[in-house]
Amino acid sequence: MTAFPVERRTTRRIQVGSVAVGGLAPVSVQTMTKTDTRDVAATVAQIREVAAAGCDLVRLAVPDEAAARALAVIRRESPIPVVADIHFRHNLALIALEGGVDGLRINPGNIGSVERVREVVRAARERRVPIRIGVNAGSLEKELLERFGGATPEALVESAMGHVRLLEEADYREIKISVKASDVARTVAAYRLLAERTEYPLHLGVTEAGTFLAGTVRSSVGMGILLGEGIGDTIRVSLTDSPLQEVRVGIELLRSLGLRPSGASVISCPTCGRTRIDVIGIASRVEAEMEAYCRAHPGPYPKVAVMGCVVNGPGEAREADIAVAGGDGQGVIFVRGEAKAHVPEAQIVEALMAEVTCWKRAE
Repeated sequence: MTAFPVERRTTRRIQVGSVAVGGLAPVSVQTMTKTDTRDVAATVAQIREVAAAGCDLVRLAVPDEAAARALAVIRRESPIPVVADIHFRHNLALIALEGGVDGLRINPGNIGSVERVREVVRAARERRVPIRIGVNAGSLEKELLERFGGATPEALVESAMGHVRLLEEADYREIKISVKASDVARTVAAYRLLAERTEYPLHLGVTEAGTFLAGTVRSSVGMGILLGEGIGDTIRVSLTDSPLQEVRVGIELLRSLGLRPSGASVISCPTCGRTRIDVIGIASRVEAEMEAYCRAHPGPYPKVAVMGCVVNGPGEAREADIAVAGGDGQGVIFVRGEAKAHVPEAQIVEALMAEVTCWKRAE
């Protein structure tokens, strides 16, 4: 796959547990658990699932003291760094830090007095825990809404920089920033403005992007524009769907720009009236099995094509490392551009995966 030519913006580097963010470190993928944080078993299970899929960082909502105290156990069981998402109550941030979290997401301006901010900063400094300032269009300060006439990109950036000043005045600079809106235009404009005003690493996202289809499109367009301009150090795809789907979309987004090592590369035709095999079902099964294979084996990996008919099938099959071109209830398996075997439709997935295993051994 030819990589998209991205010249990344250089930012300050921070460390979120074992994951470097900024300073040209690889763009990391985040998600947020959707379990009740107080349910330790369910939360840990969800974290393990997304970690197995390639998630780098996971954020947890901390609405009360019980959730904050659950973080100590969750962090010990988590295979990836844990970030506590906290609003309004600075004591929850202190409990989370005592529990060993790797990062905080707070807005310093909404957790109380300057002394409370400094208290959180002191605890974070002792543990070298970075703080993300997360500004959303839906929760801007009333004064900024009035001054800018709404949640404009300029208002989002002004809010973020105001929170940054609070941390800098407490002599803390282990910071990353996000300025999210629920539409692409404002999100892109806000991050462009923010990138001009700060060298802190930026966390990208289109907030409340929607259900799987709408959210994937909005997130991919918004973050794709910014990442293509070199803006962004870590991302979260926000979907009204499972964290696993968020991670899958995020990873594929980065791969499409050459910002993440290739993994399961499966291309498939959109199907039409000429198709005589179940391309949709076969491609979905191959993609799932390839993802599992890639998690279990180091790369590089073959490019696999699932094509439905004789119009484009043989040509695309020859471009791929391993492919099938469909016929009437059967398929021709191609390996490195050469036709190798005819197999019945029911055996196509098994035959393709057998060639994937052999391809790996032959490299």
